[in-house]
Amino acid sequence: MAGSSLLALIDDIASILDDVAMMTKVAAKKTAGVLGDDLALNAQQVTGVRTDRELPVVWAVAKGSLLNKAILVPSALFISAVAGWAIIPLLMLGGLYLCYEGVEKLTHRSAPGHGSASGHGSASGQEQTAGSDTGDQVLSEKEKIRGAVRTDFILSAEIIVITLGTVAGASFWMRTSVLTGIAIIMTVGVYGLVAGIVKLDDLGLALQRCSGKGWMAGLLRRIGRFLLLAAPLLMKTLSVVGTIAMFMVGGDILMHGIAPALSLVEELQRQLAPIHVIGGFLAGALPLFAEILLGIVSGALVLAGVTCCKGFRRLGV
Repeated sequence: MAGSSLLALIDDIASILDDVAMMTKVAAKKTAGVLGDDLALNAQQVTGVRTDRELPVVWAVAKGSLLNKAILVPSALFISAVAGWAIIPLLMLGGLYLCYEGVEKLTHRSAPGHGSASGHGSASGQEQTAGSDTGDQVLSEKEKIRGAVRTDFILSAEIIVITLGTVAGASFWMRTSVLTGIAIIMTVGVYGLVAGIVKLDDLGLALQRCSGKGWMAGLLRRIGRFLLLAAPLLMKTLSVVGTIAMFMVGGDILMHGIAPALSLVEELQRQLAPIHVIGGFLAGALPLFAEILLGIVSGALVLAGVTCCKGFRRLGV
């Protein structure tokens, strides 16, 4: 009797674990797009860090990401239980922040002095600059980590909400298990890939130094040279993609929170779809362009508002 009860308990546990795995797989598929944006954004955030500090910075951001998930998972469960209506407005605030951050990055890059180093000056000035390099690097590193963790918080919130919607009809413990599983998988997966991406150049250098005269050694050296050439290009590409992803994710959140805008895009899709040859492409690309446009416009408005507030504060108004 005791043996049969134990077998039944084991069977129930296996069934629950199977359900959790299945729901986690479904949620992972639905959040794959946001995970891709998360990867691009976080790889972008660590560009410009000294080679020997890349992995420590990635690790620091990963720890911040885990802390974000530790806050978001119970918060999402609590808010969905007592004030489900608040999830969309909170997500929209996060989307606005992403759009604002994206526009701020664009304006910073287009600033006249951006990217130019002041290499002209006296020897004493250069010595003073060298003396402050370490402090500047530490401050820059901390700012990059804070910015990456803030961005991760919003992207993680969207992933958690999408996952929550996928398991909305499940029991409390099932929802908790799936949300926790997705949180862990996405953190390990994203930051593991980010760590791999930022160390591609080191891998290329190691392969290029392979000794030997065989065809295998020659192949490894060629792969190393390719990685050394590809790594900077990949990081620059991810920097651009990461900024675009801010507008895509932020615009998508805002679009789904503004019913008239979403209805307009859907109506335009229906009108474009019948167009010969290119109708399908235009209908498919329209939401993407609409999200980016909405993200840029919204971010610019928020940046203008923030700039005005800072101006009024300086004037003492």
